[in-house]
Amino acid sequence: MADTRGYIVPVGGAEEKLGDVAILRRFATLCGGAMGRIAIIPTASELAETGGRYEELFHSLGIKVARSLPIASRADCERREWLDVLDEVEGVFLTGGNQLRLSTMIGGTEVAKALRRRNREGLHVAGTSAGAAFLCEHMIAFGREGASPRARIVTLAAGLGLTNRVILDQHFRQRDRLGRLLTALAYNPFAIGIGLDENTAGFIAPDETLEVVGSGALTIVDPSGLEFSSMAKVRKNDPVCLIGLRLHILNDGSKFNLHTRVATAPPGIAQRV
Repeated sequence: MADTRGYIVPVGGAEEKLGDVAILRRFATLCGGAMGRIAIIPTASELAETGGRYEELFHSLGIKVARSLPIASRADCERREWLDVLDEVEGVFLTGGNQLRLSTMIGGTEVAKALRRRNREGLHVAGTSAGAAFLCEHMIAFGREGASPRARIVTLAAGLGLTNRVILDQHFRQRDRLGRLLTALAYNPFAIGIGLDENTAGFIAPDETLEVVGSGALTIVDPSGLEFSSMAKVRKNDPVCLIGLRLHILNDGSKFNLHTRVATAPPGIAQRV
């Protein structure tokens, strides 16, 4: 058994699958490269070919074993042979689609318990798009787009629960989702908000340091200094007043410590400033 938990890797969706596949290559290397074994859970997708496509992608990156577990019902989550696979692999990759398919089919099952246990033991778990949203304890199930926080425009549901430190949102800049992330944080400003652009990932290490990988940006909203929120006083769809938030925009190579809440620029950029 490992002494530390594995990486948690949310990806903003639409990660490069041809050419410069930096995110998938980094995850494959993390999982052992040529000796690595990765299980793919395509449950969020309704496309039959999704699991097989990621098998091919990880094989092309040199992964020894890449196996899709096409969970399509809660009963599938009790299959002993698939639970045995989760006990043997170094990494698990959750594909995109609809995060409610993940929470309703996997939540509370033996697969969910196995993923949490194995992550504590050192298993690396990544998810893209809907798969990313599902990784944390408080999952954005759905919500309206727009730049401003508004009362009750977002619905939260229980996620996989690998971490309770963050709330994640994906396709962030592309789908104008700052308002719904701010609204989710305003419900209870305990967690840190992370908005992931497409083809951008946050590799969260066991020491709670997040490193950005990819071509887009990662938006961090830190509500720890929140001085005032009108969330409890406004009516549905009304704008919410939030005073005292901190916001960081991080690009490839930037880091953020989820414990100290300190952001750092990429080394090359920091040296030139």
